[in-house]
Amino acid sequence: MGNRGMEDLIPLINKLQDAFSSIGQSCNLDLPQIAVVGGQSAGKSSVLENFVGRDFLPRGSGIVTRRPLILQLVNSVAEYAEFLHCKGRKFVDFDEVRMEIEAETERLTGSNKGISPIPINLRVYSPNVLNLTLIDLPGMTKVAVGDQPQDIEHQIRDMLLQFITKESCLILAVTPANTDLANSDALKIAKEVDPQGLRTIGVITKLDLMDEGTDARDILENKLLPLRRGYIGVVNRSQKDIDGKKDIRAALAAERKFFLSHPAYRHIAERMGTQHLQKTLNQQLTNHIRDTLPGLRSKLQSQLLSLEKEVEEYKNFRPDDPTRKTKALLQMVQQFGVDFEKCIEGSGDQVDTSNLSGGAKINRIFHERFPFELVKMEFDEKELRKEISYAIKNIHGVRTGLFTPDLAFEAIVKKQVIKLKDPCLKCVDLVVTELVALIRKCTEKLGSYPRLREETERIVTTYVRERDSKTKDQVLLLIDIELSYINTNHEDFIGFANAQQRTSTNATKKRVMPNQVIRRGWLTINISIMKGGSKDYWFVLTAESLSWYKDEEEKEKKYMLPLDNLKLRDVEKGFMSSKQVFAIFNTEQRNVYKDLRQIELACDTQEDVDSWKASFLRAGVYPEKDQPENEDAMVPSDTVSMDPQLERQVETIRNLVDSYIGIVNKSIRDLMPKTIMHLMINSAKDFIHSELLAYLYSAGDQGSLMEESAEQAQRRDEMLRMYHALKEALVLIGDISTTTVSTPVPPPVDDGWIPKEPSPPPATRPASAAAPPPSRPLGVRGPASGPPPALNPSPAFGAPPVPSRPGPPPGQAAYAGDPNSGSVPLVPSRPARVPPALPPGIPR
Repeated sequence: MGNRGMEDLIPLINKLQDAFSSIGQSCNLDLPQIAVVGGQSAGKSSVLENFVGRDFLPRGSGIVTRRPLILQLVNSVAEYAEFLHCKGRKFVDFDEVRMEIEAETERLTGSNKGISPIPINLRVYSPNVLNLTLIDLPGMTKVAVGDQPQDIEHQIRDMLLQFITKESCLILAVTPANTDLANSDALKIAKEVDPQGLRTIGVITKLDLMDEGTDARDILENKLLPLRRGYIGVVNRSQKDIDGKKDIRAALAAERKFFLSHPAYRHIAERMGTQHLQKTLNQQLTNHIRDTLPGLRSKLQSQLLSLEKEVEEYKNFRPDDPTRKTKALLQMVQQFGVDFEKCIEGSGDQVDTSNLSGGAKINRIFHERFPFELVKMEFDEKELRKEISYAIKNIHGVRTGLFTPDLAFEAIVKKQVIKLKDPCLKCVDLVVTELVALIRKCTEKLGSYPRLREETERIVTTYVRERDSKTKDQVLLLIDIELSYINTNHEDFIGFANAQQRTSTNATKKRVMPNQVIRRGWLTINISIMKGGSKDYWFVLTAESLSWYKDEEEKEKKYMLPLDNLKLRDVEKGFMSSKQVFAIFNTEQRNVYKDLRQIELACDTQEDVDSWKASFLRAGVYPEKDQPENEDAMVPSDTVSMDPQLERQVETIRNLVDSYIGIVNKSIRDLMPKTIMHLMINSAKDFIHSELLAYLYSAGDQGSLMEESAEQAQRRDEMLRMYHALKEALVLIGDISTTTVSTPVPPPVDDGWIPKEPSPPPATRPASAAAPPPSRPLGVRGPASGPPPALNPSPAFGAPPVPSRPGPPPGQAAYAGDPNSGSVPLVPSRPARVPPALPPGIPR
């Protein structure tokens, strides 16, 4: 076996496997293990039960093993079992182990014979076992039974390949002796993933059930259908023995007696049986681990480095230390303040590339949503002219006015300014909503302390709500300030003389720079299937036109639409559509595109729609104002027709109002973000940095505030356990002697008899593979070249001649000659020639 360090490595790898599994991380180490594969009812589970010496696996007909069972055998004085999903519970009664396996299997797969790739982890401690890690996999089948899915064969095959394709996995191919070995499903799938035979070990079961007069001697001697690592035969309990509760120890004794007394197997009896199989697997797994040590060491080191930073704070952790709690509280509050400020101001680390968040969303509210809300209520031309007409007439009273009244201008302006209150308050509400979501996101890092997170979120959110009311008061104060004095001497105000000269069309001219590109991006044009169906195009919006192209290279232009007399309209999305839709139409009832009066444009999200609408506003394309359906019938006849003098007065005041409201809007659009930033956002940042800690101290006892969640305490323990397991593994690997005697892999054999799948390319074999294998028993195969010594041809005893030098003790003869022992092949000594209890008629 080499040295003691190698024997300790298997349980240590088991410990590593549990450490990774328990915290929900994927163990990327590909730890060495042995996977048991074979057809249904081939005897895989019985072999594992013989290893343990207990009945603990489910029994029945058809598919019984429906989830992978990772079985970790640990040599120990006491005998009990543990499940990874039942931590802390020791199973002494192995009937309870069977029931727990069945219950855990049905929990995921149900009772309809379905399968699941999620493994069950079982560890068995016993003085009767050697350290081993095996995986019992579902048996391969061809036909679905009962409620099984029709592709059950492919599901099981895919599950098996998940385990056995790894180079670190040894394959234990189990085949019953009473079937044709050339058709073995286990050897066939092993050949696919291990064409050189470096990882495959053959196991022949049910030797006692072969037809009378037949035996598997040539197979077990690796002559008939050779494998590179050879075969080991075992005899399991029959169904009658299982039903009769025959003790496994008695079954192992019967197995030993079978091999010693059978004429075909007595000469290789020391290399047959469950005990020899267990020793061989232990040795081969240990050797396999040694071979993979360099790669395992580097992976362990990289895993350890990734944990170092996170474990640093846990190394000297004392849960009840008040100093630690105070320090943790200060660090948590400080980190919360830093995270909050980074989310508002923006930061280069941990940038979200999929969605807008934090300050970016608030910026979009300031410069896209809020201006859009202002414009939506600004341009209702018909309603505005009607109000101006009423105001002029009411001011003149019974007289016919000769001059345009100033009071009408002031009344209309004040009414328009008052309308700004709703969009301004809506803007504040949108910012508050984003801040509350941002606070909730930033407190996620406090999840280790549920009470602290809850109190922090409550205190900061309450403060933001308080600032919300103060900010709204200030915003309303801004509106009242605008109402208190109409400044007609403003430098941007057009004045009375200019207002008379301007016409309505000139007043609505809003394009400043011709051909200025405002936005580019993908949009979907929704067209009925009869007219070609919906298509995606690359759109380019300028100050004068909307064009769309085949793609973003902008070489193949599909259409160019002038922006004159265009407006926007909201459209409800279709029943089957997941996209958000808006439409463009011509106010003069002209076709917009081909024979369509309006074109519907679709985006993936509502945020994209709002952003495009804001871009159209910059280009002078405004949203349609909702009008009552029977508006014309509601308008009094005296407002429809006006005399020329009243028409000129209405036009003049309309131009003056348009000019002054533009000034007010510009001022409000500039002051609103500043007011919200000062009174709400910056104030919240200052509160978090300077006052939050005091509020937390006054909220309750510091001890209860800093109580860890059960999940965090468990995670800390498991993280420390994994960290120490990694360090222990690295120390142990460092202590293992690299000069340990290594057993070379057996030479290649001609295993072309195993059927291959047509898909994989044929493996190139060494020249030695073409030669027939030596015709000597598997137990005395060795790396020495040259013909083997002649064996005693007499079938009566089946034992080789006495060697010329003293042989090893009888108990070690066959084992020392094992192909994986690395020693010179030895033959059994003379006392081993005559097995006990020879059948009658054999000459002595």
